[in-house]
Amino acid sequence: MELKPLVIFSHGKESGPASRKILQLRQIAEKDGANTISIDYTQTQDPAERVTILVKTELPAHKGLILVGSSMGGYVSSQASEVLQPDGLLLMAPAIGLTGYPNLSPTPVAHDIAVVHGWDDEVVPVEQVIAWARKHKLKMLLVQDDHSLHQEVKTVGKLLTAMIKGLHTPLSESVN
Repeated sequence: MELKPLVIFSHGKESGPASRKILQLRQIAEKDGANTISIDYTQTQDPAERVTILVKTELPAHKGLILVGSSMGGYVSSQASEVLQPDGLLLMAPAIGLTGYPNLSPTPVAHDIAVVHGWDDEVVPVEQVIAWARKHKLKMLLVQDDHSLHQEVKTVGKLLTAMIKGLHTPLSESVN
């Protein structure tokens, strides 16, 4: 049996594992040949507990790991990346620099990292995320949208597709 990439979705603080955005992105990932998991964090709103849930999740055998997180899920994915060492990290409007979070500036760890943030985000100030992305020299895409990024799901999907396809490309080919 050929191993497939694994994409793990982490939802936001007041969202759920079957939110419209996650369902659309799961469909894209599965069409691109990946297996997916959408973790249910609804039993807690504590970001540290959510990181523990993600890190302790038993993962099926896979060839390449991508963490995808939205808002608090972006924070959780970024924080957990230090332990899980994914190949890809795709963060949508990550909850960076917010009070009540144990680490105001988590260090994201992955070979391929992309951040998508809306100019009109009313929950996580875009300036905080720009400063964080600059500090870590991350690829960042700023879009005309709000915190939900519902208008830009197709854009996020294209980034996810590129990450999944990048798992199949040897480094020597991806440089050209």
